[in-house]
Amino acid sequence: MQTEQQNPLATQKVSSLILKFTIPAIISMMVSSLYNIVDQVFIGQGVGMLGNAATNIAFPVNIICTAVALLLGIGSASNFNLKSGAGQTEVAKNYAGNGLTMLVVCGVIITAVTLGFLTPLMHIFGATEEVLPYAIDYTGITAIGVPFLTLTTGGCHLVRADRSPSFSMACMLTGAIINTILDPLFIFAFHWGIKGAAWATVLGQVVSGVMILIYFWKFSKMQLTRHHLMPHMKYLSEITALGMASGINQVAMAIIQITMNNILRKYGAVSDYGADIPIACAGIISKVNMIFMSIGIGISQGCQPILSEFYGKGDKKATTRVLRLGIILALIMAAAIILGIMAGAEGIVAIFNGGQDAQLASYAVPGIKLYFIGFLFAGINIVGTGFLSATEKAGWAFAASILRGFIAISVCAVVMSICFGMVGVWLAFPVAELLTALVTGRGLYCSLKDAKGV
Repeated sequence: MQTEQQNPLATQKVSSLILKFTIPAIISMMVSSLYNIVDQVFIGQGVGMLGNAATNIAFPVNIICTAVALLLGIGSASNFNLKSGAGQTEVAKNYAGNGLTMLVVCGVIITAVTLGFLTPLMHIFGATEEVLPYAIDYTGITAIGVPFLTLTTGGCHLVRADRSPSFSMACMLTGAIINTILDPLFIFAFHWGIKGAAWATVLGQVVSGVMILIYFWKFSKMQLTRHHLMPHMKYLSEITALGMASGINQVAMAIIQITMNNILRKYGAVSDYGADIPIACAGIISKVNMIFMSIGIGISQGCQPILSEFYGKGDKKATTRVLRLGIILALIMAAAIILGIMAGAEGIVAIFNGGQDAQLASYAVPGIKLYFIGFLFAGINIVGTGFLSATEKAGWAFAASILRGFIAISVCAVVMSICFGMVGVWLAFPVAELLTALVTGRGLYCSLKDAKGV
């Protein structure tokens, strides 16, 4: 059984624990986002605007993989910490083992579906006739790495739950470094174009996934057996309940991306820009959004094992303190991000555009500024739903996630695009995040009220 001396969550100060777990989680999430961002930069330089647009069309597949990984990874890690905190170590292992098994199974299923319906999916995701061949090449190759992507993204949560946040960070960092080295080699030296970027991504994902397997085979403190890896409906249902909010947040991103692509294709076709430039612009914004959103997600994920542990022990005071510090940290990060975007939007766009298309730059710069105003509220929503999931308030977390993706942003994007055209797409994000923050805030108030026994 776990002892107080073995478990740092039982002995260290709350502020020290937050730093210990949050910093590696932020780095891991930012490194994870580099897969797509590095591809976008090198493709923009070596392939051009159509290549940038193609990665944007392919992006929903990546988001769906991440959604499944977070659903299973966060759900199993949260249950593991809750049971460990309550002293039920053997039961906790069943959640971890079931989560690992389903990460691999679901990854294989996503690969099969993507390859089986590749061309129809690209059309649904908003590809134009010019972009379609590039999107098929890129997505057809990157689909091969999906099982390793889901294993790495979800498995890292279990590695952190096993009190090894540094190894979790190393898994993500190793894959990203490999991808970054191979991208220019495959694109420029081997002249493989967008296919080279895809293969670089896959190879990085394979290495990261193998590292996760090696950890649980050789170094894991929880020491899983074959019995723990056998799927069981009881454990899977409870994993799904606590991971649902995080998974839905990612599904929401996919829906947002698909909705934006189709709206921009429609309104762009009748504008001076055409359809391809707005879609390429959405690709740039989605990748920049990905790296900055990873900060908020990293804060939330770093706090979750601490929250679950304290909540499992019934330590309401420590649970509340972790939430307060997490939200303060998210607000500080959000303010810094907004200021950085306002000051450096031109430079950010130039990194992806390479100065090759003046029309793309003229459209993307104001769009990115409007879009990122929403980060002031996004941090509260991400940390807040993470808290609600980690403390078994799945109903509130589910409601906030549903509102954010399936209702608020999608509806706002459609309505505001009708009212304001393509500009309305960028304005939809801050409006929807504000509406969601009101619901999240109410959920946090009710949860903290219950926790304090008022």
